[in-house]
Amino acid sequence: MSTAKNQKWVYLVAVLLVGAGVGYLVFSGLSQNSVYFLNVSEALAMPAEKLSQARLFGMVAEKDIEHDPSAMGVSFYALDKDDPGKAIRVHYRGAVPDTFKAGVEVILEGSFTADTRVFEATTLLTKCPSKYEKNEKGQMRPPGFAG
Repeated sequence: MSTAKNQKWVYLVAVLLVGAGVGYLVFSGLSQNSVYFLNVSEALAMPAEKLSQARLFGMVAEKDIEHDPSAMGVSFYALDKDDPGKAIRVHYRGAVPDTFKAGVEVILEGSFTADTRVFEATTLLTKCPSKYEKNEKGQMRPPGFAG
């Protein structure tokens, strides 16, 4: 009789351990992959400490676009689409998409440096590839692209 009672406790402990392990894996997976997706105004309103990993969207400003001639990358201001008076300086190191230019909407992934309020982007995407147009050769090109 006591042996059957002991086996129930073993099964109960085993189920609890498996449940705790699965819960830990789900929680750690969700916390590592969750990032804020913000526009420029929302990012400026948040403390930089909370934006250790963020996804940001905005428009490339007309002025102060600096390409680094010694390495791949670009620095520019990302403007809020609804309030162009709000801007965040962005530094990106990597291959710049061909469609990157002033006035284009961009999606950036990276983090803020708390002291300078500069967004250090690790990913730079231009938006929206669905707006490509066919040129006379039938090739898909962004509007205004001469080539």
